[in-house]
Amino acid sequence: MVALHKRTLYELLRTAVANFPEDVALAFVDEEPFLFTQVGHHVMKMIAALRQRGIEPGDRIALLGENSPRWCMAYLAVTGMGAVIVPILNDFHKSDIHHIIRNSGAKGLFISSRLVHKVAELNLRSFEVVVALDDQDLEIDSEECEKFSDLIAGKEPRKRKKAARRNIEPEEEDLAEILYTSGTMGHSKGVMLSHKNIISNAQAATEAIQIDHNDCLLSILPLPHAYQCTCGFIAPFSLGAKVYFFKGLPTAATLLPAIQAVQPTIILSVPLIMDKIYKKKVLGEINSRMLSKTLYNLAPAKKVVHRIAGKRLLQAFGSRMRLMVFGGAATPPDLEAFLGDGKFPYTTGYGLTECSPLLTVNPVGRVKQQSAGKAVPGVSLRILDADPQTGIGEIVARGPNVMKGYYRNEEATRNAFTEDGWLITGDRGVIDADGYLFIKGRSKNIIVGPSGENIYPEEIEFHLSESPFVLESLVYEQAGRIVARIHLDMDAMEEAFHLSKLDGSEAARVVAQKLESIRTEVNARLAAYSRIHRIIEQPEEFEKTPTKKIKRYLYTN
Repeated sequence: MVALHKRTLYELLRTAVANFPEDVALAFVDEEPFLFTQVGHHVMKMIAALRQRGIEPGDRIALLGENSPRWCMAYLAVTGMGAVIVPILNDFHKSDIHHIIRNSGAKGLFISSRLVHKVAELNLRSFEVVVALDDQDLEIDSEECEKFSDLIAGKEPRKRKKAARRNIEPEEEDLAEILYTSGTMGHSKGVMLSHKNIISNAQAATEAIQIDHNDCLLSILPLPHAYQCTCGFIAPFSLGAKVYFFKGLPTAATLLPAIQAVQPTIILSVPLIMDKIYKKKVLGEINSRMLSKTLYNLAPAKKVVHRIAGKRLLQAFGSRMRLMVFGGAATPPDLEAFLGDGKFPYTTGYGLTECSPLLTVNPVGRVKQQSAGKAVPGVSLRILDADPQTGIGEIVARGPNVMKGYYRNEEATRNAFTEDGWLITGDRGVIDADGYLFIKGRSKNIIVGPSGENIYPEEIEFHLSESPFVLESLVYEQAGRIVARIHLDMDAMEEAFHLSKLDGSEAARVVAQKLESIRTEVNARLAAYSRIHRIIEQPEEFEKTPTKKIKRYLYTN
């Protein structure tokens, strides 16, 4: 990252625009891009417009919209003027969005027309400003609705207002963002991140992921997620790299054409997206030919098949593709084995919203499979109360990226830190002799065995995911027994057992037999105290958070 006079988002904007004025900064696939000088011009115009409408440093402004260059410019304008951005994940239920807007005390809102229905029931008349990101007329109960392009053009407010009294450039420790978590336990807390938190973590990301000025990133994850915002927007922007967005969900049908058009060098992803490509396309192609299917079941030949399939997959991702970065969840072991054998360039990382979010990344080219990697620059990790036999304990972290606390929640803030100031991550793991972190599971998910053993549901889920018939699984304790819910890959089941040709009762019997055989196979690899007692078929996909983590609390109570 280019050296900054001080670690603020405003200073980052100013430095990037000065260093890369005529380079492409942000763009939609197949649309006219915005150069850095254009981004700088639009952001400064937006800052002036917000001040003209009475927005003061410290005021909270909500941001609810699809990934786009305008989303990024709104983010930079709000934080650049010293106000506080409150990005909201689009997939949040409207009741959660209402809570976020009220809890944060937002005085303004940037929103896309497609998402207006999620705030239609709120009284927004007290807002100082409501802006349509996509310039559409908003069906909303507010006299303050304006269009993004009108603010950029310097249009006067619809109602005469008292302009902001202060024109203060933000400082490093000033609050820049309140980011509400989408936790798997059903709770949503406002994580307070300062300018220094975000910039220091973006600097660490550029070094750990090895981003440089020549890179081109394709953005497929939601920008309100700290992983995408810090590592996929702020970090490349600071170096003059290009960031492209595409409209719609990242499915194989939409993602591959976008990749061909942009020819990205780096893609940030969650494992779920690649796991679906692997199971649907890669394994589907392997199983469609008798020879490759036979070879795939022979251990010595499996790596050869992986290498051939990996080469083809890399070709589909474009000639310039040099790295895919996985974060947000653990990478299934069978997927990671395929990526390693297939020589597909990837790395994995680990982080928390509370850490802006990056804590660890596997060194590029030196990935240890199933590890979360090493601490990124500036971050320190340690293990509390480690088990003397396994070394597993609570992961705690310290660094300039660690949050200021939870907004309006002093008790939760106190409980989030040790007495000597280390953040308690809520995850349990072990650090090996080379400094690589291995995460074993969430502290809240641990099941205590009959003799006090710690059982990690995530480890059992890893074993379940190795079956080609398992798309998703969830392991939990019920009445002192370990239970697994499994969502089967019905395409794989159909190909193997021709279920459509069987009557209902016979098809159900085949499914039950397969579930039982999966249970038997997995239990053979587990310690006696952690074996699965019962498997339940989960007919539909598990309900997930906007960041694609299963909402465990919906199934385990």
